[in-house]
Amino acid sequence: MREQVVSGGGRFMRSRPKHTSLIQNPHLDGAPFFWHGGPVGILLFHGFATTTSEVRLLARFLHGQGYTVAAPLLPGHGTTPQEMNRCCWQEWAEAGTRAYRELSAVCKQVFVGGESLGGLLALYTAIVHPEVTGVLTYAPALLLTSRTRSVWARLLAPFVPISKKPPSRPSHADAYWQGYTVRPVHAAAELLRLQHEVRTHLPEISQPLLVVQGRLDRTVSPQIPALLSCESGAPWVEVHWMADSGHCVLLDSEWEQVARLSQAFIERRVARCN
Repeated sequence: MREQVVSGGGRFMRSRPKHTSLIQNPHLDGAPFFWHGGPVGILLFHGFATTTSEVRLLARFLHGQGYTVAAPLLPGHGTTPQEMNRCCWQEWAEAGTRAYRELSAVCKQVFVGGESLGGLLALYTAIVHPEVTGVLTYAPALLLTSRTRSVWARLLAPFVPISKKPPSRPSHADAYWQGYTVRPVHAAAELLRLQHEVRTHLPEISQPLLVVQGRLDRTVSPQIPALLSCESGAPWVEVHWMADSGHCVLLDSEWEQVARLSQAFIERRVARCN
């Protein structure tokens, strides 16, 4: 059964969540949203196997500053791991493009951003739509740590569609993160394919980039900021390291600092464009 979610004028489709025992923090709001504000729009993409709960703290902050903010719920997310395993990266990219077109229809300038997988989608959207004003990436999953790569390589077998997640350190983000308590392995392979697609086209990025990463991140490589600085075509790359944050920098203990840094980046870019 499908339901239509209309939030602040935006229209997105999503599936009703099922089997909430496989979803951490099922009480949180993970639905897509579209919050009207001023003429500058911010499109935010959530990460792998999570929901829009991952970007809501930042979204509320930016909306409070007068921006129009939107976030789609990506295909296969917020439903079941099995449904996510039936999705390919092109479906996530298409969902991002639809959301971008809807936001750009009502905003004069649009920034795209996201965390982890969402950061990859933000980069992909900026490549496909060079008119994007700027890109906000938070621990973008452009390159995984060797530990993570080895785990996925071991599990990416046709007979292991779903696996247990490796243990992670407790963090401030745990209470605000909503997503699958297991890893959809086939979907993880699609993330790796999207990685390759974005990495191949990095020189085509023509927008300024914001890169925020946690020093305690054990999921993505610490080489990512340098990689984006060297391989992308961005006119400038602004990098910030969060000393006490892990992978989910938008939910961890320093998220408010991340939000202020994001606002400052957006304001600087808008000022240069005007």
